[in-house]
Amino acid sequence: MVRWRSSGDLWLLDPPAQASQSVSPPLLEFIGGSYLSATPQLSYRRLLEALAQMGWQVRAWSYVPGFDHQQQANTAWRRFRELRQQSGVNPPLVLRLGHSLGCKLHLLAPDNGRGSSALVALSFNNFSAERSVPLLAELGQQFGFRSEFSPSPAATLAQVQQAYRQPRNLLVRFASDGIDQSARLLDVLRARSDDASELLDLPGDHLSPASGGLRRQLLGRWADDPSRSRRIEQLAEQLNAWARAQG
Repeated sequence: MVRWRSSGDLWLLDPPAQASQSVSPPLLEFIGGSYLSATPQLSYRRLLEALAQMGWQVRAWSYVPGFDHQQQANTAWRRFRELRQQSGVNPPLVLRLGHSLGCKLHLLAPDNGRGSSALVALSFNNFSAERSVPLLAELGQQFGFRSEFSPSPAATLAQVQQAYRQPRNLLVRFASDGIDQSARLLDVLRARSDDASELLDLPGDHLSPASGGLRRQLLGRWADDPSRSRRIEQLAEQLNAWARAQG
């Protein structure tokens, strides 16, 4: 039986004993996207549980998106680091996995990617606040509070090109995702020296990584979508194979 547990704003899931081939399993640090990020153990349940079954120790950060993305990136990085230090064990492989906004927050980590073995960015999104949250942007201009993300989209890409030091990145783009910006990020990453970033194109849409299987849990197996479930399983298999090859 899968057992999630919480540690403050982190949700933890350990692999089953038979899935772990070593005392210290590889570690997965996950940040979800807007509107899904507050409950990653539910919103991304299928994907994260599939990876745990493949032997990954999963740590997922729960947060409410705000305008100061750098501050949130710092907070997530600090929380992941604190939990790692508390365990007293150095995992053989540390994979940072993000979806949508979560990709940006991993890219903005204050260690510039040095504390990870690789990054997987699902459906990278880097739109402005005006495009992402037009009502809040309008209210911000009207009442004088912050109405643009910090760093801005342009500043984010500039920071990645100048400071981000992780060469091994897998960008996953879904065919029917109308708000994906992986191509622009890939150009920036590949402009760095010694870059080994890759792009993987898959069928699906922006929400393909997100499925908690809630319909099946509430209504039974008949209410499930077998094709969507299988796509998530295939995604987990592809991420697992790529990430382990980076170790």
